[in-house]
Amino acid sequence: MSTTLEIKDLYVEVDSKEILKGLSLKIEHGEMAAIMGPNGSGKSTLASVLAGKEGYNIVNGTIKYLGNDLLKMSTEERASSGVFLAFQYPVEIPGVATSTFVRTALNAQRRNRGEDELDAMEFLKLARQKAKELEMSEDFFQRAVNVGFSGGEKKRAEVFQMSMLSPTLAILDETDSGLDIDALKIVAEGVNKLRDNKLSGIVITHYQRLLDYLKPDTIHILADGKIIKTGDKSLALLLEEKGYQGITGAN
Repeated sequence: MSTTLEIKDLYVEVDSKEILKGLSLKIEHGEMAAIMGPNGSGKSTLASVLAGKEGYNIVNGTIKYLGNDLLKMSTEERASSGVFLAFQYPVEIPGVATSTFVRTALNAQRRNRGEDELDAMEFLKLARQKAKELEMSEDFFQRAVNVGFSGGEKKRAEVFQMSMLSPTLAILDETDSGLDIDALKIVAEGVNKLRDNKLSGIVITHYQRLLDYLKPDTIHILADGKIIKTGDKSLALLLEEKGYQGITGAN
């Protein structure tokens, strides 16, 4: 199994405060890894660093994505090469239709891969297929990106975007936030369908319930800026029973 992502000894500061403190993590091709940890442990900081968001000072460490130096890639280069971040709080983009936004992103990726762009009809055919798979109504195609969407609709829309873009590495930052149980199942099923295409992923979550449907290959406990414990799904069950304090000593 080839390696999709390898992080070694990563130290990151935000506003001169050290958040990540020697984090190391390896994700193999097709592996779905869950990262769990108490508030303030560095989970969202890790997601932001991988996506290339500004405001994060890399003090030390390396990140290799498909063998390339991820830290030398711009945010746009990361996205076009197959890195996808599902935000904890998806942003609203007034005045931009969801279909326009997704088609622009998809064709940018296709250009980067040397593929022909999809015309309007080709895009619509693909979008309808993906929406049907996710049990989503097509009427949201013309709605402005996330404007007026419920929490669950925003998360479904992100999984739709991910399904259209077919990333190599998906970072799901608390995708279960704001979802009822039915929406959670649909979102998880959508992600699982992409896993059939050898998607690698990092799922950041507080709760066991998402993992019941996504079934990650590995679970990592992040505390005080680094991975302190790794295991299989039984680790999440132990966490549910004992809490973070029982495993890590953290509150």
